[in-house]
Amino acid sequence: MIKTNYNPDVLSCLANLSNDEVFTPPKLVNEILDQLPSDLWSNPTITFLDPVSKTGVFLREIVRRLMIGLESIFPDSQERVNHILENQIYGIAITELTSLLSRRSVYCSKNANGKYSITDTFDGDQGNIIYDLIEHTWKNGKCTYCNASQEVYGRDNDLETYAYQFIHTNNPEEIFNMKFDVIVGNPPYQLSDGGHGRSASPIYQKFIHQAKLLNPKYLAMIIPARWFAGGKGLDEFRNEMLSDKRIRKLVDFENSNEVFPGVDVAGGICYFLWKSNSEGLCEVTNKYNGQIITSERSLDEFPIFIRQSQAIPILRKIREKEIEFLNEFVYPSKPFGIRTFYKPKKSGIPCWFTQKLGIQKANPDDITDRFDILNKWKLLIPKAPIAGQTDFSKPVRFYYDGNIRIAKPGDCCTESWIVAGAFETEEEVLSFKTYLFTKVVRFLLLQTVISQDVTRKNFLFVPHLNQYAGEYTDEDLLQKWNITDEEWQFIDSKIR
Repeated sequence: MIKTNYNPDVLSCLANLSNDEVFTPPKLVNEILDQLPSDLWSNPTITFLDPVSKTGVFLREIVRRLMIGLESIFPDSQERVNHILENQIYGIAITELTSLLSRRSVYCSKNANGKYSITDTFDGDQGNIIYDLIEHTWKNGKCTYCNASQEVYGRDNDLETYAYQFIHTNNPEEIFNMKFDVIVGNPPYQLSDGGHGRSASPIYQKFIHQAKLLNPKYLAMIIPARWFAGGKGLDEFRNEMLSDKRIRKLVDFENSNEVFPGVDVAGGICYFLWKSNSEGLCEVTNKYNGQIITSERSLDEFPIFIRQSQAIPILRKIREKEIEFLNEFVYPSKPFGIRTFYKPKKSGIPCWFTQKLGIQKANPDDITDRFDILNKWKLLIPKAPIAGQTDFSKPVRFYYDGNIRIAKPGDCCTESWIVAGAFETEEEVLSFKTYLFTKVVRFLLLQTVISQDVTRKNFLFVPHLNQYAGEYTDEDLLQKWNITDEEWQFIDSKIR
């Protein structure tokens, strides 16, 4: 039977411009708005700002709620919509195109004062949804506000500059010269920083910082989850977020496709609710594979955010029993000073290149041995052991016989490999390998992984056993750390 009365929401049908400018589905917007106190929707004095408006969906759904909540105060619908749009709803578009989309969503016209606008309160085209072409402030080839590359974004004025107005000022309160009670949005995620290859720097943290400067009563934003444990230049931001007791709710999606269909954001997506006058434990909700796990906890118990509540008791047990951890013993990148793009030589010492090239030769004059490990047995692990996997709700494999190498005394390697351990004997390195291959150890590693790359920092929760002898099994470690059968089932479900 053909349905003739189906009118889809156009904002749920728009394709994203890029993975960095992701349009927010109306369903997700309403899920976020549901976290706010319900009495906001019947208060005619509450002001709302979306400082990163793309389609206007946040503002449109806020208007929809206010139209219902304020009916008793403004019985006349036209008077009600005029009041809401003139006094309560504000937006800053991120590009000229999104400014037109946002006004169309909120005012039903690309111009606030247009013929078909649902309000007659504005004299100007923009209304309360503004867009101004902002220039970057360049210094030494980078923007001083957003770290964008001048080579990439130093373009003609007739092209978008991607100099987002909200973060290209030291005084964001001067944009509208008013106080906002609620700030919501889905900020741009990153910009090219002119580094090697497709290097980019995250910028979403800058929008959160600016929003807090405005000191709203409530702040809710949806952002990539990579800040939990990694992200380029996000150490300070992570520390600030984890120590901020005003973050009262955090909802985590390990698979970005659950909220942004067709968009692959490595490490997943999250949104949070920040309340300026409320401190306490955070309600953490983890959503993956159709499961919803909710708990209340402090965000700063560990140096990084542990996204799965079921993992926390396991980590606590191990940290109570162990003192040393492998992040202090795994060797830093480039232990022999050889870059990935180093060209093999016809003669020299054995050197492990990429997995494809295998073992080749390196000029002895080109290498360094700053850790004095060249003449030891070495376990080499790949820098990107889970290349291609961005959905961490699925079991992860990490290390196995096919992607690790044992380098003999006299062998070196390029930075394609990480030296996980260096030992005097072959027996020790083989024993260490069995330890690394256990599901328990790989599970501990997983708690710190938020992208396909693994560095020494990711071994933060993996104990260092001081000496390695014989074969290690999961049964040994379960007994050693008093891990229960229920906890083992969870570990087993996360590791291939």
